[in-house]
Amino acid sequence: MTDGFQRGVRMGVDVGNARVGTALSDPDGILATPLKTLRRDAKKNSDRRVLRKLIEVNNVVEIFVGLPKTMRGGESASTIMARDYATALRAELNAEGREHITIWLVDERLTTVSAHRALHEAGVSSRDFKAVVDQVAAVNILQYSLDALKAGQSVAGFKVSDPAHEAPSAEEWTAETANAEPREETDTESVAETENLQ
Repeated sequence: MTDGFQRGVRMGVDVGNARVGTALSDPDGILATPLKTLRRDAKKNSDRRVLRKLIEVNNVVEIFVGLPKTMRGGESASTIMARDYATALRAELNAEGREHITIWLVDERLTTVSAHRALHEAGVSSRDFKAVVDQVAAVNILQYSLDALKAGQSVAGFKVSDPAHEAPSAEEWTAETANAEPREETDTESVAETENLQ
């Protein structure tokens, strides 16, 4: 995506099996900061209700949901989960008359890994580490997207439409990724479930 940057608060979302990490930017898109970790509720979707409230109270104009492709650009169960989550959120926002809020699915293969590394290097305790790692991953998703947009660069990702968007073909995804900033690779996966904040 290469749309020009417009002022407004943006949100990063890291979707996991047990938790959803969130982060917010300042209106000028300079810095992403941790916001909150939500507990996933696949049956009642209470996490998405809380997420929509956070979007409302913070006047969010654009959302970046991490899409965990495999290192070779393929799909996994986590990829499908994130895509379904973003599609459901798109439909819910539309139903509430908030079609103007844009949702993107962006390549986030390294964000959880980077979050773990940053917290370890900061000397965060194991208990606190598990509580905030999802927020830090969301910060990485958002900061990566902000930096690319502010620099006028392409971000590897695509817009979510309603009722169901179609994922780009392998060729389209490869083309998007080729235009994005290179990112360090690793095969490390995210770790175990823990309690969410608040």
